[in-house]
Amino acid sequence: MSKQPLVERVNDALALITGTHTIRCPYPGCWVSVRYRRVTPDEAKRLTGLATDHTRH
Repeated sequence: MSKQPLVERVNDALALITGTHTIRCPYPGCWVSVRYRRVTPDEAKRLTGLATDHTRH
């Protein structure tokens, strides 16, 4: 996994404080991420699949 810029890491930490989840694409060099809060478990699963399936973005 490539290193995230400091700004991204700080934003992710602040998102955690507000109860927001951030899912990133694991594909090297891909910067796609999905951030969500207060969704149903089914929607969270769908968003996670979208973020982690590099062929979909």
